[in-house]
Amino acid sequence: MQGGFVVGRTAPRAAVLLNGAPVTQASAAGWFVIGFDRDAPPPALITVETPDGSVSRQATIAPGDFDIQRIDGLPDSQVSPSDPALLARIAAESARKAAGFASRVDGDFFRTGFILPVQATRRSARFGGQRILNGEPKRPHYGVDLAAPVGTPVVAPAAGVVSFAETGLHYEGVLILIDHGQGLITAYLHLSRVAVTAGQSVVQGQLIGAVGQEGRATGPHLCWRMRWRDQNLDPSLMVGMAPPIP
Repeated sequence: MQGGFVVGRTAPRAAVLLNGAPVTQASAAGWFVIGFDRDAPPPALITVETPDGSVSRQATIAPGDFDIQRIDGLPDSQVSPSDPALLARIAAESARKAAGFASRVDGDFFRTGFILPVQATRRSARFGGQRILNGEPKRPHYGVDLAAPVGTPVVAPAAGVVSFAETGLHYEGVLILIDHGQGLITAYLHLSRVAVTAGQSVVQGQLIGAVGQEGRATGPHLCWRMRWRDQNLDPSLMVGMAPPIP
């Protein structure tokens, strides 16, 4: 479905194509992952190629069910910043975040499935909703908001390598990115503290930080996001995933 994914297994290091375009390479054990953006179109022809030949499978991408989210009372600087110094700061932060999202760990940590990163009191926002901030339409919300008290532990939902960990960001406040292999990156926003550093390997269930309300947030929660290369995915769909039969 839109915001969803495919995990499969094929020959080690096989080339993986989506609709005829190369998108990734299977791991040394043959595992691969492909993500489908919130606005992904229906056709999805998945092909694997090896020196011995190729095989394709056609997948149907179902439309997502996205709502409208209205948030009022935010400072203007968090909705439509105009101060040149602030814009320069945001641009510099965006460049550093882009480098974190560009991480390509040669691994397949996604293969075992994910657990929830926080024990939430409720899900305060779903993935993919159209955001209207102070009455102004903005980009869709590409995360799942999990409400919990400040200081609630946040753990790695799957093993991976930390590709970014910074505090004091304008929008996110505190942000951690974890690369789970082949460009599948999870993001953790608005934290109150960080317990890991960039370049560090983590295992499933390891403490990485704590819930906060830093940056553009109106209350304590974890905004949990997932991106596969340039595709925005719903991370909650990975929770409880059963790996394919080898």
